[in-house]
Amino acid sequence: MAAEVDLCIVGGGPAGMVAGLLFARAGLRVTVLEKHADFLRDFRGDTVHPSTLRIFSDLGLLDRLLARPHDKVRTIGATVGGRQLAFADLSAFDPRWNFIAMMPQWEFLDFVAEEARRFPGFELIMEAEATGLVMAADRVAGVRYRDCAGIEHALTARLVIASDGRRSVLRGAAALRVRDLGAPIDVFWFRIPKVRTGDNRSGGIFEPGRIIAMIDRGDYWQCA
Repeated sequence: MAAEVDLCIVGGGPAGMVAGLLFARAGLRVTVLEKHADFLRDFRGDTVHPSTLRIFSDLGLLDRLLARPHDKVRTIGATVGGRQLAFADLSAFDPRWNFIAMMPQWEFLDFVAEEARRFPGFELIMEAEATGLVMAADRVAGVRYRDCAGIEHALTARLVIASDGRRSVLRGAAALRVRDLGAPIDVFWFRIPKVRTGDNRSGGIFEPGRIIAMIDRGDYWQCA
């Protein structure tokens, strides 16, 4: 079976989109399937950490990435048992990435998609929901997906990457076993309006039996 693309990536989150960019830069034919119509989803991973910023610097993309709206966080503190403590200080890192960039995930993903489209082998298909795998004998040979009109397609690929999240359709289709580590807590997300300050004051409060994370999003607290 001749493959239509070298690589099919299912899931247009940070992992899937960055993988698509890197493989396209390497000259491969890459198709990313994303089931939503856009990247506008709130309360996602809106923090771009120094390790990621360094990778984008190595790729020659850091300045363009940081042209997108963001705040810089160089220190993080928390109130623990009524005491204010500082537990993270990034200022000693290379000045090019000595901060966490607080950037809405849709800005990050739009940027990665824009950069990936510069390469002729890259394709991003939105509103394409994976429904299963294309099999050739005993090996995975591609992905079946449904487009925005409800039409079923089969895309053959030399390699498939399942980046479709915790409820992965492809993981189940491939009978990959999940190691469930469990979680002792649940998280409730909400926002509280605030006045924008000159510095970013992300932090948290730790008390017996209760934790609240407070991410400074400018004019509101994103709380967990």
